[in-house]
Amino acid sequence: MNKWPSLKQLHYLVTLHETRHFSDAAEKCFVSQSTLSKGIQNLEELIGCPLYEKKDKKSPLVFTLAGEMVVEQGRELLAKGQDLVELGHLCHGDKMQGQLKVGCIPTIAPFLLCDLVQEVNRSFPHLNLLLREDTTTNLLAALRHGELDVLILALPVDIDGMHSKIVGQDPFRMVISRNQADAIRVPIRYDDLPNESVFLLEKEHCLTEHAVSACKLTDKEKINPFSATSLHTLVQMVANGLGTTFIPQMAIEHGLLENQNLVVIDPPGQQAYRNIGLVWRPSSSRTKTFNQLADVVSELL
Repeated sequence: MNKWPSLKQLHYLVTLHETRHFSDAAEKCFVSQSTLSKGIQNLEELIGCPLYEKKDKKSPLVFTLAGEMVVEQGRELLAKGQDLVELGHLCHGDKMQGQLKVGCIPTIAPFLLCDLVQEVNRSFPHLNLLLREDTTTNLLAALRHGELDVLILALPVDIDGMHSKIVGQDPFRMVISRNQADAIRVPIRYDDLPNESVFLLEKEHCLTEHAVSACKLTDKEKINPFSATSLHTLVQMVANGLGTTFIPQMAIEHGLLENQNLVVIDPPGQQAYRNIGLVWRPSSSRTKTFNQLADVVSELL
């Protein structure tokens, strides 16, 4: 009879990989350190090779190449195991109940999630949203590993085979200080702007790529080498007369520009926007839940 590794053993190994410490991993798994060590030892015996380097306890824990590969595949199996458990929701018939782990990017989260939680609490009191705000790359990794159920992202972006549904569009607007706006002709042309006068977010935020592409900003000399970590920083820089930037309409509608001496204008060319969409694993059994959540987000947008 073939012997198979258990999901519990894989969970022990993945947690050890995250913590790099046996006692911390055992605490996160709610087991004793000896139980966790024995489970990982049995996993090594099943696979037939060491998964981490056996050094003294003071040295950092280093995984072998085989160990790294087992961890990566283990994460995928744990995610599929979580999807299998979620089939129980379908048996009860109510798709809008239980816990739902939602990830959202920082350029959407502050302007949507509060309204979303209120609407879900009102319409679906048995659905409990757990929220995480992070960059697109980190959220997609968490989704693949089963740490999150569904994401709210700005599209297009490489979602690596995940399923998605567009729920709305968020136009881009240009923001500039009132003093500078008086000296620029409207409709604005990029040629009229000084070099290094357009400020953007750090590249970790997909808003930068979406804004540059949608707003047809092809002259890189217009972009300032400084990059901000948040939309609030961009607004403060523009408010102090340092240049201009692109801000999503949803942020403006939620008061990001309040009490700032700023002018909002349309960027050059045709209407520029980003798509807002939900993203989830193809193996998830909660597609109906995600589609109904998408309807709620669409109404809010």
